[in-house]
Order: sequence, then C-alpha cells, then structure tokens
Amino acid sequence: MKIVFLEPLGLPIEKIEKECDNLKKQGHDVVIYKDRCPEKNIERAADADIVIESNMPLRKDFFDACPNLKMLSIAFTGLDHIDLKECERRGIIVNNAAGYSTEAVAEEVVCMMIGMYRHIIENDRITRSREGYALSPGREIKDKTVGIVGLGAIGIRTAHLLQAFGCKVIAWNRTKKDVEGVTLVDKETLFNESDIVTLHIALNDETRNFVSAKELNLMKDTAIIINAARGPVINSSDLAEALNKEKIAGAALDVYDTEHPLSEDNPLLSAKNTMLLPHIGFATEEAFVLRLGIVVKNVEKYLSR
Repeated sequence: MKIVFLEPLGLPIEKIEKECDNLKKQGHDVVIYKDRCPEKNIERAADADIVIESNMPLRKDFFDACPNLKMLSIAFTGLDHIDLKECERRGIIVNNAAGYSTEAVAEEVVCMMIGMYRHIIENDRITRSREGYALSPGREIKDKTVGIVGLGAIGIRTAHLLQAFGCKVIAWNRTKKDVEGVTLVDKETLFNESDIVTLHIALNDETRNFVSAKELNLMKDTAIIINAARGPVINSSDLAEALNKEKIAGAALDVYDTEHPLSEDNPLLSAKNTMLLPHIGFATEEAFVLRLGIVVKNVEKYLSR
C-alpha cells in the first residue's frame, strides 16, 4: 500500500523513515513530504491508500480526489478538523493519536496559570522597553482553588501537577470519576468557588459555548480562566466582555474559534488581561516523538487486521 505523510510532523525526515522501517520491509511504499502545505494535500494524497497528517482540515473535496483512501492516521487528539461523516460513508478508518500530548498540555496549563499570576508577559515588555515599573505584587497558586472542567487524561494529569503546588483541586466531569485528591462538584459550584478555572473537555454539540456569560458571571472578580482544550467551548464575545468589564481578572488561551492567524475582528485581541498563545500546548519535542510512534503503530495495527 502507499502510505503518505502529508507533513513531517515537526520531526527530522530521518527519524520518520527509521520509525517506518518495518512498514518498508513489508513492501509498503512510504512517502514523506518535507513541508506542510495544505494547498497541495489533494495532489500529494491523490493515489494514497493511507494518509498521515496532524490538524490540517480534510473535507469532502479531499476525499472525492482520493479514491484509494482506506485509512487516516491522524497525529492529533481531536478530530473536529476531519469530515468524519464523509469517512464513515466511504468506509475510511480514522485513528487519532490519543495521549501523546497529555504531559505537554498539562505543563503548559500550569505555566499559563503562573504566567498570569506573576504578570510574566507584561513584565517582560516593561523590562525590554526600559520604561515604567514592574507589575507587582504577583500572586502564588499555592492554596488557591482550581476548578478543572473535564477529567480526561489531561485533566487528571493537570490535577496531579497542581496538587504538587499545594492547590485545592475541585472538578466537574460529565460522569462520576474518582481521582485522588480531587473533589467532584456541580458546574455552578465550580465556577463560584474557583480562583482558577481550567478547561479540559472535548468539542461537540453539547460542549460548544460550555462557558458563556452565565458561567463567567458566576466567577469571582479575582478569578482567571484557562483554555487549552478547544476554542469554541468558550463564547469569545462573552469572555471579552467579561474581561473588559473586569468581571473576571484574566484569561489565558491557547485555542480559538478558528486556527491561526486570528481574524482581525476577534474580540480577544483587544480584551484586557489576556495571554494569547498560538496553539502550542501539544508542541514539545518529547510529545512529537511519542506522537510519531502512535500514528505508525495505528497504521501497523490496521495493516495486520
């Protein structure tokens, strides 16, 4: 079969080739493109049996142009960028890379919390400008109540890291889950009591706009919210309004309604007290290596059926 990597997944080509040694020994044709070029995806995958990529959208036009396609090995956790209904209709198997970024995202979330509390970005700008005085005092996350929305693998790992910092951890989860040191509460209680709210839920019809004006109005005016899950789980307009009216103290975001670049009219670009990162939570060297192993194993499992 022809197996096509539409991108190098943030790794040297040599590393990908080595990971694919078994596939090549089995007689499969492995093609690895050295750059990420969405406008060439159809051309590159036209005669592929299996395609590997991360988060480039693949819609009906792509599948129409790839009649041989049998399997997608997606090097990403979420699949909302893939037309899954079209894949189901065509019998195309789709696997993701669940778990590869658990540590990376959890560490980034704690980083954002500390960054917001200690005004890291603002103080860096002040220092570089050689004007003004430091924004101080900051705050410590020790003894703060952190509310985790969603106790999947990333939510649980985040809870463990926060416990090491001495935080009180409460959580809301769709189903009952027993996590040591974490107290399950209802949604209203979480937003009422938390000093920091961090979101770790998947995006679907039920979780779109999970956080809107209603939830933001429940929060303390000293509280901050973190989103490294999916952009649309927060209503961006409501969040910008809450920030500008100082209903909450701040927000740190790594995900948005649309991928980068952000639209010029995105209300969060001009909102007060925000940290805006370019969707880098998953992007560590260690996570990329783990991700490669997962997507190749998914292909090997498919071929050995």
